[in-house]
Amino acid sequence: MAYNGNDRGGLLSAGGVLSIVVGAFEVIGGGIMVALVSLSIPLRLWLSSFLPGIPGGWSWFEHSIAVVPIWLIIIGGLLLVLGIIAIAGGISAIRRKSFGLSLAGAICALIPLNLLGLLAVIFVSLGKREF
Repeated sequence: MAYNGNDRGGLLSAGGVLSIVVGAFEVIGGGIMVALVSLSIPLRLWLSSFLPGIPGGWSWFEHSIAVVPIWLIIIGGLLLVLGIIAIAGGISAIRRKSFGLSLAGAICALIPLNLLGLLAVIFVSLGKREF
């Protein structure tokens, strides 16, 4: 099927919408991850002041404060950035502005390894002629 320039192809629009949907989930998930971990550090310290008599001490608790939130904040921030790129790429695909940004957004939607991201990459790749 040849593209004649007048009608809008469904594959590119579908790829853009899928990139936006997956990007929105990435932004929400990454934002929640960063927010909860960032807020849990003061909450853990506050709780430890009310429960001083734990048998075995708080050494396990202090180590979990130092290690776990750091990598969770990094993963959440990475998801947040990938989601923003996926949303920008999806908007670019729907407007048919930049194939590179559209494909980058679809790939950022694919990185968490989900079916919708894979479909977004396939649809944007097949719709390259529409740019």
